[in-house]
Amino acid sequence: MKRPALLLAAALAAACSKSPVIAPGSEVKMHYTLTVDGAVVDSSVGKEPLPYKQGAGMIVPGLEAQMTGHKAGDKFAARVEAKDGYGEHNPAGVKTVPWPAFGGKKNAAKLKVGETVGGQANGRPFSAKVMKIQDDGVVLDLNHPLAGKALDFAIEVVSVTAGT
Repeated sequence: MKRPALLLAAALAAACSKSPVIAPGSEVKMHYTLTVDGAVVDSSVGKEPLPYKQGAGMIVPGLEAQMTGHKAGDKFAARVEAKDGYGEHNPAGVKTVPWPAFGGKKNAAKLKVGETVGGQANGRPFSAKVMKIQDDGVVLDLNHPLAGKALDFAIEVVSVTAGT
């Protein structure tokens, strides 16, 4: 093979082997392990990878920003501060809910401090953590359980398909 043909073949092979990088609109599959304060909170390892579309707001903003530019096969650590994850803990999200919302005070024995309860408000489902049980009602924390927490991710990018 002549030298120009060899160079052309090498250039074509290099161009074909370029993996797409994560950019807005990319379809991405990744494995992750999420730790908070050193404890594993969630992981996709050993399961199907998590699919998401870059820029669609399907993952926390701070992680989405750090995914940009990576390609399939990349493994990296990403720290997401609370403000870029599930937000800071908002004191306004802690509410005292009167007993009638729980079917009356007779149901107090069924509730436990620290447990998560669900319900509907204005036709929308919610979950909340029971903080206190009082004479006038139940104190609920409606913040996301990871609000106010820094999130540490171990990421493995499994696949990236360029967006259209």
